[in-house]
Amino acid sequence: MDYRLEVVKVPVSDVDRAKDFYTGLGWRLDADLTLDDGGRIVQVTPPGSACSVHFGTGMTAAEPGSAQGLELVVDDIGTAKSDLTEHGAQVSEVFHSNGAKRNPGPDPEHRSYQSYASFNDPDGNGWLLQEVTTRLPGRTTSALAAYGSIESLANALRRAEAAHGRYEQELGHADPDWPAWYAQYMTNESAGPKTSA
Repeated sequence: MDYRLEVVKVPVSDVDRAKDFYTGLGWRLDADLTLDDGGRIVQVTPPGSACSVHFGTGMTAAEPGSAQGLELVVDDIGTAKSDLTEHGAQVSEVFHSNGAKRNPGPDPEHRSYQSYASFNDPDGNGWLLQEVTTRLPGRTTSALAAYGSIESLANALRRAEAAHGRYEQELGHADPDWPAWYAQYMTNESAGPKTSA
């Protein structure tokens, strides 16, 4: 039995402001629902993430801004900082840590789990970027985290096959590196379309 963490709740004071902030970062808008009792739930998902973020009204008794240390894992801390900054986030300078002490700049050797940067949403909920280039042994992510079911994964493979067939027609010959093409296609598809503010 897999137990997949798929949603975290973030307490906010203004749902529309939070929605504008997160979608402005390029996070996919999955849902914006008004409930029968007048409550509202918004769900957004960071690009490439198997875990989404919920915020809204009547969802939690936590104080707006009280969620801290929410970690986003990235392959390249500098690129992530630049991307988020271009999308309006006020991101800290990159720092590295070897224990409790923070040192300026990325880890000199770009070792995994050592380089960080941080930013807050408009309510002060705190996000931490962490650069991971090589995972610890045993850390895996199921393909079902992105597709939800075997049937959905099979349908994604069928879509990739059809798209790749069109790609090979444009090339005019068979693509010997089709597994890499499928992998990139399915990665892009699972991330969903970019949502602009």
